[in-house]
Amino acid sequence: MIYKADLHTHSTASDGQYPPAELARLAAKRGMDVWALTDHDNLDGLDEAAETAQSLGLQFIHGVELSADDYLNLHILGYDFSVSTMRPWIDGKKKGRDDRKYRIWRFLKGKGVDVPLEEVDAEAAGGAVGRPHFARVMLRHGVASTWKEVFDLYLDTPEFQEIEKGTKPSAQECIERIKDAGGKASLAHPYQIVLHGESLEELVRRLAGYGLDAVECRYPIHTPEQTAEYLRIAKTYGLHVSGGSDFHGESKPDHPLAAWELELDWLL
Repeated sequence: MIYKADLHTHSTASDGQYPPAELARLAAKRGMDVWALTDHDNLDGLDEAAETAQSLGLQFIHGVELSADDYLNLHILGYDFSVSTMRPWIDGKKKGRDDRKYRIWRFLKGKGVDVPLEEVDAEAAGGAVGRPHFARVMLRHGVASTWKEVFDLYLDTPEFQEIEKGTKPSAQECIERIKDAGGKASLAHPYQIVLHGESLEELVRRLAGYGLDAVECRYPIHTPEQTAEYLRIAKTYGLHVSGGSDFHGESKPDHPLAAWELELDWLL
């Protein structure tokens, strides 16, 4: 069955702009049938999101976005897992997220950019601190003129990748944790992955061997050619087609909430 869905969104529980309840209202207003909240390494917003979605008649899917150590920007989306099973592992990763804040701050300081940590914490509003919180403060202080420039020059470079190595679980562990909790796993935004030594198809084949269920083929800034290639790869390895906006808020204007038409019998 075809549903209008957005299976990749972020709230203030990680690095999004809107609290989970407000994000649920925005999702309903967008005309979705199905919505997933997928905060980075964080489950704290799920109860609020589920309660509000239910009140709006919106079908809600528990989700999470996990960062994997294999490559820069290799992220695994988990869906419909047992929250109680996943929570101890996810909560154990929170210290790593806190440590990351200081790694990013020291990295930027080494580049001559002194970002006030109290402002970064304020941007996070009690949620897990991530790169977007640093980016907003850097833009406010005139370190760069655009969001893209912040990431191209500082927060998404090969040098930045080096400080991240060894700090995250492998993609195999991410997928296996999701599957062991009874969930489904999808590869997020394939175009962003900075590959070394593997082609995307080789990576997907490897991840499918670990239990990957789907590929995020539908994504706001995939080109038609990229979408066609990801659809081909998904079909080749018997994987389902997923889609999401990666919505964080108005700070990422090229990622508006989506209502992709998706066949979701594999998930619902």
